[in-house]
Parts: sequence; structure tokens; C-alpha cells
Amino acid sequence: MSAGTDHRPVLVVDFGAQYAQLIARRVREASVYSEIVPHTITADEVAAKNPAAIVLSGGPSSVYEPGSPDLDPGILQLGIPVMGICYGFQVMAKQLGGEVAKTGRREYGATTARIVGDGGSLLTQQPETQVTWMSHGDSVAKAPEGFDVLASTDDTPVAAFASDERKLYGVQWHPEVKHSEFGQRVLENFLHRAAGIAPDWNSGSVIAEQVERIREQVGSARVICGLSGGVDSAVAAAIVHEAVGDQLVCVFVDHGLLRADERRQVEEDYVAATGIRLVTVDARQQFLDALAGVTDPEMKRKIIGREFIRTFENAAEALVLEAQGEGEAVKFLVQGTLYPDVVESGGGTGTANIKSHHNVGGLPDDLEFELVEPLRTLFKDEVRAIGRELGLPEPIVARQPFPGPGLGIRIIGEVTEERLELLRQADAIVRHELTAAGLDAEIWQCPVVLLADVRSVGVQGDGRTYGHPIVLRPVSSEDAMTADWTRLPYDVLARISNRITNEVEGVNRVVLDVTSKPPGTIEWE
Repeated sequence: MSAGTDHRPVLVVDFGAQYAQLIARRVREASVYSEIVPHTITADEVAAKNPAAIVLSGGPSSVYEPGSPDLDPGILQLGIPVMGICYGFQVMAKQLGGEVAKTGRREYGATTARIVGDGGSLLTQQPETQVTWMSHGDSVAKAPEGFDVLASTDDTPVAAFASDERKLYGVQWHPEVKHSEFGQRVLENFLHRAAGIAPDWNSGSVIAEQVERIREQVGSARVICGLSGGVDSAVAAAIVHEAVGDQLVCVFVDHGLLRADERRQVEEDYVAATGIRLVTVDARQQFLDALAGVTDPEMKRKIIGREFIRTFENAAEALVLEAQGEGEAVKFLVQGTLYPDVVESGGGTGTANIKSHHNVGGLPDDLEFELVEPLRTLFKDEVRAIGRELGLPEPIVARQPFPGPGLGIRIIGEVTEERLELLRQADAIVRHELTAAGLDAEIWQCPVVLLADVRSVGVQGDGRTYGHPIVLRPVSSEDAMTADWTRLPYDVLARISNRITNEVEGVNRVVLDVTSKPPGTIEWE
């Protein structure tokens, strides 16, 4: 995966950690560019990426388990600054000649760590005792030769170590989580003090670098962009328009899986804000026919991805005919693919394929376009910052995320026009009430889900009903990689429930999803 930036990356080596993506995000919060790579990466492959530093993530394994994730020992010999976290800390200790032991003393959650001496470059300017977040069973019993012990806890004598001479560092706790009260400072000390990386990566540099790359990639060819109306595709289109101007035409596909009033918002609001040419394609029946009888969520995503591409190909042919063969053909397709999309789709990091995003794992093999994906290495909050830098209106930049497959993956069961209309009504009520209560800024996203293949008994008008449940899924998040359910006021929940059960025929029950991510994903499918 191309870095999409001229900055040398900090590589986050993923050992199967729950928080590998969070580490990458925290590095970026320190104004340093980061990428996630699998633990199977070789020393030669690392050298080829020319990283400014390396961070080894935590992981669920023990370094002594047969087949546990390991690291190419040559990576620690490259002279590149390395910091190990939790499992990565133990891998470093073991490979460098230290001792990792099963002490039988586990540390989970908030743990007090005490700094030894001045804390070295890693723990400098921090209090002598601090609350850290631990999650481990094994412990480093002895630091490698030549390493200084920087911190300890009651049950872990070597909770942090360092060799400034070799530029190798490690901590047993998780500095990337907010529960470690000085965690971000630990990471920034490693990046800026120990590794000597300047904090100069920002949205402005991303825009300039991407504009240059897009011009080089596209040349004089024509480009179409699949515009959904969401912030991702809107910002992607704005960057490409900055690069190639009128060579870009945006195509808005009304696939029939939209929420109420979304087509009008895209056709009027976005065009008015950007001046980009927009072509609308009505493909509602095409998508419904393709989804008929399909209930498997992965199959839905792949069908929607395939039909998107077929629609864009037809739109490109129409644009060529419209121009009567003049100028370059349409060779490029712009997508608002983000880093979380890539990671969750398996994206070459060695992580599991959680679900195929329609614009990553759902693309057909016979794709005729070359992709332009200026946001592929970015998290959502970074995309919003770039949108503001480009001058996009706040209603577009601050819009809550909505998945490309739309309501198709918010209907648990077969997608039909009747079920879509029912879900649109319920979703419109939820959005109206959340906005009226002033809660939009507190919620990252609130999927409204129809359990189409589930029915429950109810009582309405003194009669028995047998209707569908609607699920509310309000979540708070920073980047969609982790999330927690949002604690909505009870009076707001009551109004939403009363309105849906009174106004939406066929629904007699409203339930609240109180699952964090992990273990659940934000969307149900």
C-alpha cells in the first residue's frame, strides 16, 4: 500500500493486537505519519520502506507458545529506532538476550508504575509514579545486557527498558490507551526525543502531496468519482478537483439504499458548495434486482460493490459518447476509501478480514478503471481536517458517517423495497430527534437497523401485533477502529421509541444496542 505521503513512515508492526490501529492513530496525533504492517514483514522489506522508526504492538499470545507471532531478528539490527509495547516489549527482550518469565502474577487494567532514576529519554519529565494500563501474564524478568531499567511495578520488576546507544526501547504497559495517564507523552518522547522525528506531518502537507501525485497519475485523462454525499467521497473529490479541475466528473448513484432526502442533499448542497459537475444515475431497480433473495452480509457487500462498478463503467461510456469521442477516455475512478476500510477488509496488514467494504474487498476482479484513492491511508478525523482545509462547508465535513452499501447492510435479511421504506421512516425519526436534542456533535454515528427476519408479539390499539424490531446503535468513536455505545438521555430514547412504534407501520418494538467495538462492529453487517 502506497504511503500517500513524502514523509518517512513510522511502521507499527501488528502482532494481532486489539489496539494496533490505535497505536497508528496516536503516532499521527504526534504529527508523525504511520503505517501498519504485519509481524511477518522481513528486515529487507522494512529497510525498503525506509522508516523513521518502528513500534511493535501488543498481542494476545505468549512469546513461549508454539507458533506464537515472532519478529525477523534482523529488524532489530537495522539501526532504526524501535519501541516495543506489551507483547512487542517481550519479543524484544527475548530476542536481545533478556528473560521473559511466566510469573503467575497477572496485571490487567490500571496499574501504578514507578520510574527508576530519571526515566531516560523515554520517561523524562514525568512524575515518579503514574497510572498505566496493563494487560499481560508474562513479564520481563531481566533486561537485555546493556539496557537500563526505566520503570517497575509491584509485580513487574522490568516494566520499561532502554538502550539509547542502540535506539531500542520498550514498555510493558499500553501507552496508546487513554487510561495510561502519560501514555501519549511516552510515545511522543520516543518519536521526537529518542528517534529524532520532527512533528511536521499534517493535513496541509497531505493535500499538497496528494495533488502532486494525482496529477502525475492521471495526466490528461478523464476521471469519474463515485460521490455518495458522505464526507469521505466529498473530500476525495475535492482533492482530485484541486489536482485536475474539469477533467473530473462526479457520478452519484441512486442505488435505492439511501436514507430519506439524501439524493436532494447531494444534488443541491454539494454541487452548490464545490462547483464540481455532477451526473446522477438512477439505478434503484438494478440494485434491488441484484440483491433479491440475498441475506448473507458478505454477499450483499460484494454485490453492491460489483453493481457500483458496473454503473460507473456505463456512466463513463455515456460521458465518452456525450463528448463525441473528443479528448481522453475515462480511465480513472476516484473512491473515498479510508484506512479503517482497508484494515477491516484484510488490507495487507496480516489482520483478519472482518468484513469486505464495498470499495475494497467488494470490487470485481475485472475492474476496468485504475483507482485514485487519495484518502486510503487516513483516519476519519484526518479526512475531516483536510475537508476544512479545502474549504468544504461544515454540514458536509461534519456529516456523520454513512456506509457506502447504505441501508442494504442495515436490513438484517433480504433487501426489498417495502423493508427499505420502513427503515427510511424509522431512520428519519431517529435523525430528527437526535438533532432536535442537540446530540449530533456527541454521536459519531447512529445506525438504525431493521431486524427483517425477526418478529415479536406486541399490543397496539387493544389488538395483537406481530411486528419487526428496530435497533438503535448510537456510538462514540474517534476513528471507527474502536467505539463505545453512546449513553443517550432516557427522555430522548423514549420519544424515539414512541414515535417509531406509533408512526412506522410494521414496527412494534425498539431496542438499544449497548455493545462496544470490539467485540461488535459499528454496523451490524
